[in-house]
Amino acid sequence: MTQVLLCGAAIVTLSMGIRHGFGLWLQPITMDRGWTRETFALAMAVQNIAWGLAGPLAGLWADRYGALRVLIVGALLYAGGLVTMALATSGAGFMGSAGLLIGMAQAGTTYAVIYGVIARQVDPSRRSWAMGVTAAAGSFGQFLMVPVESWLIAAWGWQNALFVLGCLALAIAPLALGLREPPAAALPPAQRQSVGAALREAFAYNSFRLLMAGYFVCGFQVVFIGVHMPSYLTDQGLSPEVATTALALIGLFNVFGTYAAGALGQRLAKRHILAAIYGLRAVVIAIFIAAPLTPWSVYLFAAAMGLLWLSTVPPTNAIVAQIFGVQYMSMLGGFVFLSHQVGSFLGVWLGGLLFDVTGSYTVVWWISIALGVFAALVNLPVRETAIARPGASPQPA
Repeated sequence: MTQVLLCGAAIVTLSMGIRHGFGLWLQPITMDRGWTRETFALAMAVQNIAWGLAGPLAGLWADRYGALRVLIVGALLYAGGLVTMALATSGAGFMGSAGLLIGMAQAGTTYAVIYGVIARQVDPSRRSWAMGVTAAAGSFGQFLMVPVESWLIAAWGWQNALFVLGCLALAIAPLALGLREPPAAALPPAQRQSVGAALREAFAYNSFRLLMAGYFVCGFQVVFIGVHMPSYLTDQGLSPEVATTALALIGLFNVFGTYAAGALGQRLAKRHILAAIYGLRAVVIAIFIAAPLTPWSVYLFAAAMGLLWLSTVPPTNAIVAQIFGVQYMSMLGGFVFLSHQVGSFLGVWLGGLLFDVTGSYTVVWWISIALGVFAALVNLPVRETAIARPGASPQPA
């Protein structure tokens, strides 16, 4: 178990840490290329939707053939996407590299694939905790990588910074060797499900749909803030260093938030944890946009949002495994994450579009608040017990 957690945590540290700093490239790229913010935002939106659409397929391959192959392909796509992102000279080329290639890479190197391995290799009594540890590692990657990326841009220029990150992404491939799984024991016929049966069962189950609705909101909020907050702050007259510090604080406090959510998921109802997280997000955003904007108000907002940032990930994925078992954990987690990425697409794209139309981000901040209240309410009716399958023995959770 230790090897799985260490290698899985290191992979998520790299894959999530690199992407968390993409907002730092918005202004240098758009100014250098002469593009609008919507051009950059649309590429990031495509990245998120490509990540979501490729997620179920990457998850299915990982469930069937093991995570190793998927992670190696994902590492190669990530490196290629970062290099071509630096070389793109048109909006379409930028969308294909920063959007399509990196989105597909993230599908094969982040939570759905890693959590499938954890769900199969870690005892159910410690599963939520183990997922929290891995999510906390991804959060530490955000804290670690944002200052590194900011320094790379300042010291070497935005293009060379992307070349360095491309080389760094290749480190995911050797780390994937630590996630090799032993051959799975054949399930008895009564417990064996086809892919189609698993999908029909999940999408017919109300709690699965409610989890997807909540995760949509998570994606909308975190990607809008992650990509657009640096520009929002500089538009208000704050220095770029404030934005860099804020993103780093989100990553730092997210370490504690995700670990706490995973640990609490072993003792409390996970649906209540999720409802509290989404409700608190709405409150924190409302206070932030109502209060006078200063560096310290930004840092307090970043710390509070950091505690709530990816803390939805361990309880959401643990509920999926708890309800449906682990046979198709990565695939089903990929479908839930697809909903997250549809929200991400809208959050990042609307942020750029509505800014270009209205000259501010105010409308999108208020949309984020309303969606937080919605997500808190839809998670409350979620049922966490294993699904009853007529004529079959309960599938191992």
